[in-house]
Amino acid sequence: MENKKPVPNRSPFSFWWVSAIIIAAIFGIEYFYGAESAPAEISQKEFFSQVLPSGDVKEVVIFNKDYANVFLTKDAVKSEKYKGQIKSTSTDAPQFKVIFIDAANFEKTFNEVVTQSNLNVLLRKEVPNTLFGDIISWLPLLLMIGFFVFMMMRMSGASGGGSQVFNIGKSKARVFDENDRIKVTFENVAGLEGAKEELQEIVNFLREPSKYTRLGGKIPKGALLVGPPGTGKTLLAKAIAGEANVPFFSLSGSDFVEMFVGVGASRVRDLFKQAKEKSPAIIFIDEIDAIGRARGKNAMTGSNDERENTLNQLLTEMDGFQTDTNVIVLAATNRADILDKALLRAGRFDRQIYVDLPDLNEREAIFAVHLKPLKLAEGLDINFLARQTPGFSGADIANVCNEAALIAARRNKDSVDKEDFLSAVDRIVGGLEKRTRIITPAEKRAIAFHEAGHATVSWLVEHAAPLVKVTIVPRGQSLGAAWYLPEERQITTAEQLKDEMCATLGGRAAEKVIFDNISTGALSDLEKVSRQATAMVTIYGLNEKLGNITYYDSTGQRDYGFTKPYSEKTAQVIDEEISKIVEEQYVRAVNILTENKDKLTSLAEKLLEKEVIFKEDLEAIFGPRPFDKEETTKATEAKNTASEDEQKEETV
Repeated sequence: MENKKPVPNRSPFSFWWVSAIIIAAIFGIEYFYGAESAPAEISQKEFFSQVLPSGDVKEVVIFNKDYANVFLTKDAVKSEKYKGQIKSTSTDAPQFKVIFIDAANFEKTFNEVVTQSNLNVLLRKEVPNTLFGDIISWLPLLLMIGFFVFMMMRMSGASGGGSQVFNIGKSKARVFDENDRIKVTFENVAGLEGAKEELQEIVNFLREPSKYTRLGGKIPKGALLVGPPGTGKTLLAKAIAGEANVPFFSLSGSDFVEMFVGVGASRVRDLFKQAKEKSPAIIFIDEIDAIGRARGKNAMTGSNDERENTLNQLLTEMDGFQTDTNVIVLAATNRADILDKALLRAGRFDRQIYVDLPDLNEREAIFAVHLKPLKLAEGLDINFLARQTPGFSGADIANVCNEAALIAARRNKDSVDKEDFLSAVDRIVGGLEKRTRIITPAEKRAIAFHEAGHATVSWLVEHAAPLVKVTIVPRGQSLGAAWYLPEERQITTAEQLKDEMCATLGGRAAEKVIFDNISTGALSDLEKVSRQATAMVTIYGLNEKLGNITYYDSTGQRDYGFTKPYSEKTAQVIDEEISKIVEEQYVRAVNILTENKDKLTSLAEKLLEKEVIFKEDLEAIFGPRPFDKEETTKATEAKNTASEDEQKEETV
C-alpha cells in the first residue's frame, strides 16, 4: 500500500504571526540600540556659545537639512566636563544632536565661529541610511503584498496549499445527489397546491423527458418563484430536491458577489459547467435579486460593474448559443419588480410561479403540519386557529405554534390549549404586554373610549371587519389595541373601503363625542385612512371627479424621478378628494357614536373594569350584529320560538 505524506497545515494566519514577530524584533532592536546610543539634544544657541568655541568638537555632520550630529574629541569624551550630559562614550557615535530650522543659516554661523576661534572642525552633509529607515520605507508595500496574499488564501477556502489560491473563481454551490438525500418532499409542504402542481411537472420533465419531447416540445429552461417573505419559496425548492432523482445545486445570489473583478462571472461559468457534466440537473439560486437587478438603473456605477458582468454571464449560460443542455434553473425572490427584463423573458425563466399568502384552507393545512410535534389539549379546533390568523404566512404560523408552546410551558401547563394560541397571536401581532407602563387615570379613560369607539363603529357598519377582542393593556408601542377578523376577499368595493375607514376613525370620533377634544393617540389610524384614501383616488380609480384613471405603475419601468405623472392642477384635485373622503367618514363615525352614546359609554366602562373584552361583551350591549347573517338568523329563530310559546300559552 502506498504511503502518502501528510499535507502540511499551511494556515494563512501563520504568515501573519511570523511577519508580526519579525517586525516586532526589528523595531525592538532598533529601539533598544537607539535608546542606548541616542545623542543628547542641545539647542543651537548652546552649541554655538559653549560647545563649539571650547575646541572639544571633532566633527559635525548635517543630516537632511533638519539636524546635525556633533562628535567630540577623544579627550573631551573622557573628561569630567561632559559627564552626565552625554550617553555614549564612543568616538564613533555622536554625543550631541542639534536641531535647527534653516540649514544655510546654521552653516553660516558655524563658519563664523570656527574662523573667529581659529578651530579645525570638519563639517560635512549626509543622508541617513539606517536599517530602521529602510524598513519604514518598504513597510507599506510589504503590508499590501501580505494583505493581498492573505485575502487570496482566505477566499480560497483554507489551508490546503498555494494551488488553492486560484479556486476563488470556483462555484460555491452545494450539490445534493444520491449520496446526500433531502428528506423534504411535496407531502411536507402544506397548501400551495398550484405551485406544487407546476413544480411537480418540472420534476417529471427531468425524470421522463421523452414523454414530453416525443411530440416536439422542449423542456422549460427555468422557473421563478415569486412571493412575499415566509410563504415557502425555499421550502418548495427543498421539496424539489427531495422529489427529483437528479443532482441539485443550491446557492444564494450573494455567493456570486466578491470584491475582485471577474469572480462572479467565473463562478457562474463554473456552476453551469458542473451542472452540465451531471445533467440532467437542477440549479436553485435563492434571493436572485442580489445579482439580477435591472441593468443601467444606477448612474453612479462605472462601465465595469461587477454585478452586471455576473448577470450578463448568467443570461448567456441560461439561454445562449449552447441550448442543448438538460439543466433547469430555479430561482426565488420577493422583489420580482426590480429584476432585469432579459432575465424574465421566455427561454430563460419560462414560468413565473407566484407563491401568495395562504388562504383559510391553506392556513388550516399549515397548522396541521406545525401542530404535529406539540402536545395539544383535547378538542382544539384547528379551523378556529386558521380563522384567527388572516394574512399570516407559513413562517408566521410556525412562529405562532412555537410561541404558543413556550407560553404554555411558562404557565406550567401539561398541554397547549386555545388560550395559549390566542396569547401567541396577540404577542406576535401587538407585541409583549407592558403592564408596568405608567398611565394616568385620565389617559386610561381616553384610551378606553378610543378603543370602544373603534369597536362600536365596526359593529354598526356593514362592511367593517367583525370584532374579536379589544384591550387597553399596552402592547409594544401601542397603548391599546383591537383585533378584528377580516373577511377574506379577492376584490374590494368603494363601500367596503369607506366602511373600513369609518371604523378606523371611530377612535378619534369617540374622543370628540365624549370629551369634545382630540389627542395624538390616533396617529396610526390617520396614517391608515390617509393611505387608503390615496389609493382610492390615485390607484384604484374609485373617485368620481378624477374618473377611471390610475397613476400606478405595476411594471416599475416608469421612472419619474422627482416629478409627478400629473399636473399641478390635478395634484390639487387629488388632495381635495383625499381630504373629502376622509372627512366624510369622520363625520359619519361621529354621527354613529352620537346616536349610540349610551352604549359607547357602557362599553368603555366595561373595558375600564375588565381591561380586555371580547365579542360576547359587545353582543350583550348592542345585541346581535345587524349585518351578521348567522347571528341574525339565530336571533330571529329565538324570537319566533318565543312568540309561538306565548301563543300556545294564550290558547291554553
